Amino acid sequence: MPANPKYLTPAFWPRFSKITAAILGGYFVSVTFHLALASWFSRADVLITMAFSGFILWVVLMIIAFLAKSGWKIWGIYILLSLLFSLLIYLGQTYNPAA
Repeated sequence: MPANPKYLTPAFWPRFSKITAAILGGYFVSVTFHLALASWFSRADVLITMAFSGFILWVVLMIIAFLAKSGWKIWGIYILLSLLFSLLIYLGQTYNPAA
């Protein structure tokens, strides 16, 4: 049974923005989140855990991107989250340097 046409997006750019937000944006948020954790807590433990939890978080962020109405809005949210986590990485390396 084919998909109902009213649920399909015929335009290229909305589809492209959702796909790239899901793949690239979700990956950036997942990696920066785990690196922010690693800059404040035990680096080895967080990076080993990232092999599993990072993939799970990435898949969840992909699903959220495809459920969103606007791909550009989800791109904006993912960029803001990545910048926030990047700030936490910077602060963690500044105030909690590796010994």
